[in-house]
Order: sequence, then structure tokens, then C-alpha cells
Amino acid sequence: MSNAYDILVVGAGIAGATAAAHLAPTHRVGLIEAEEAAGYHSTGRSAAIWIQNYGPPDVQALTGLSRRFFEQPPEGFADAPIMAQRPVVFLAPREQEPLLDQMLAEGTGLRDMALPALRQMVPALREGYATRAAIEEDAFDMDVATLHQGFLKLLRHHGGTLALRSRTGRIERIGGIWEVDIVGGGHFSAPILVDAAGAWGDEVAKQAGVKPLGLQPKRRTGAIVDPQPWDARDWPLLNDCDHTWYCRPEARTRLMVSPADETDVEPQDIQPDELDIAIGIDRMQQALRIDVKRVEHSWAGLRTFTPDRSLAFGWDEAAEGFFWFVGQGGYGIQTSPAAGKLAADLILGRDPGEATSVVALVDPRRFR
Repeated sequence: MSNAYDILVVGAGIAGATAAAHLAPTHRVGLIEAEEAAGYHSTGRSAAIWIQNYGPPDVQALTGLSRRFFEQPPEGFADAPIMAQRPVVFLAPREQEPLLDQMLAEGTGLRDMALPALRQMVPALREGYATRAAIEEDAFDMDVATLHQGFLKLLRHHGGTLALRSRTGRIERIGGIWEVDIVGGGHFSAPILVDAAGAWGDEVAKQAGVKPLGLQPKRRTGAIVDPQPWDARDWPLLNDCDHTWYCRPEARTRLMVSPADETDVEPQDIQPDELDIAIGIDRMQQALRIDVKRVEHSWAGLRTFTPDRSLAFGWDEAAEGFFWFVGQGGYGIQTSPAAGKLAADLILGRDPGEATSVVALVDPRRFR
């Protein structure tokens, strides 16, 4: 199989899908995915929620610019709403009060919340755990699967191709064209190669003879528990100001719990660690009167960061036609519409418009 394109995008998670969807209306785009399903690793394991006050300045800017898309996606993009309101509450034990003050001073749309009002919202909250709290009322859950499939549908609508089970092997630039051999057979080529491979971003760069950025995949663990006798369906997402744990309603009657872990790992099909599960439940139980009798389900995903934890979108300084679209960490879903548009604008030389202020912050050449 030989396929020639204008642009090749490696990695069909939320990053690759959004970039490809925004490029496909004007260019012939091939989206290459190593696994049997798009979004198998990070995207497919994300319990995403849109939080304006999350991440570094470049992330917060793209998060804000993405909101319009979530509220009013293109006609035919999705058969159901992709957002549902879910406030976020930040709990501050006494030692975390300075962090809460900093969040209130620097954040957007955050306000102090009285503890009695919080206990009405979350009656399982333990007395004495938090001395103060803040709430971001304008946050919302996101339907990750519907969002991801919507971008893949846009790609196909504009004539783009999704090639599954296409793990890259040799990647070489010959005569101004990136030649990509697929393990087990198959070949793709294009003048422009977009590296949207997430945890494997540096591995793809090495295959192409491009100097890695120093991307670091980190394990994030989640577990599903039964919060009975409490009805948690209308609870906000709860976390502490130091981000050492969080929990949120899941599947109407269950609670998803995480220790907010960030354990350095190699790129892999990551599995949960029992100790991390136990730590997450213990931290949650310090705040909430929930007697966890068993873990119903657990999983882990990869969140991949650049050395400074900001995004890396832009041309490589040495490798012609090699575009970095990596480092989304835990922000890839909530920034996806604006991030995909920004990547396409930079690749095609268009004015980034409202995202212009972000361009310098995300330029991967800052690492050189």
C-alpha cells in the first residue's frame, strides 16, 4: 500500500484527530495510528472536565478559546451535547490556605464558598478536613468519545484518511518529502509530517532523525467506587488545592477517584498500580465519609509533558517540514478545538487570530 498526501499526521488521539480535521478542508491529509482503535491510550482513558483555572497560561488561553466550540459544535458534529455542567470545588485544609488565596487572586471565575453551603451540596464532607473552599461554577463535563469521533468524522467528511494498525518504522526525508514505512508493510509520503504521537512523540522524532524535545509520559490512575449511602450524581468535582487527589461522579451512581499521580514511565500500554489506587481512596476518605468496600474498576492513562509543562506546537528548528504537536499533558481534551485550529493555522501559514498571543509560548524552539 502506497499513499501520497499533502500532510501526514502521526497519532490519532484527540491531538492528531483535531489537527487532521482542521487541515483536511484544504489539503489531502493522512492520519496514521499504530493501534487498532484511534485514541486507545490517553484519549480513550480520559475522564475529562473543562476547567478554566487549570494549567499554565498557554493552556488556559486555549481552554478559554475552545469553549465556544463545546457550546456550539458544527452542525452534524455530534448527535448529543458534548458538555454538561459540573462545578469544581477546591478544598483547602489549613496548610493549603495560601494556595487557595493564590488561586483566588490569579484565577478566573473562582469565588470563596462557605463550608455550610458546601456541606449542603456534598453532605459526605467530613467536619474538620477543610478550613476553606473555593468553587468554579462554570466548569463542565465533556463527552470525550463523542468529541473525538466528531473530529474523526470531520476528517473523513473532507476526504481525509484514517489508517489504523499503521505503526511507523523508518521515517526519512528524501527530496523534500517525508517517506514513512509502516511496520509489517505499507508506505506513506508527504512534504509535511505532524508529530501528534503523544507519549510516543519523541520516539517518532527519533525515527525521523529529529532531535527529541525531552517529553515525559506520566502515569495517572483512576478507580470507580460505590459512594453509597450517598447520592453523588449532582456532586461537583472535588479536589484539594495542592492537587493530591480528586473525585467526581461517574455513570450517575458511582464515584471516580484518583490520587492525581504523575509517575514517570516509558511510553507503554500503561496499567494501574494497586498502591496508587489505595492512596487515592485514602486521600478521598480523609475528606469524605465514604466507606469503600471494593474497587469496581480501575485503569491508568498516560499524560505526557514537555520539560516546562507548557505545550509544544510548531516547526522543528532543524528538520524541514517536521511539525511538533505534543505535550498536551492532562489538557488535551479541554484545549482540543482551539489547539487543532492553532496547529492548522501555523502549518498553513494563516493568521492565528485570537490565539496569536499563545504562539510564542508554545513554540518548541524554546527548548533549543
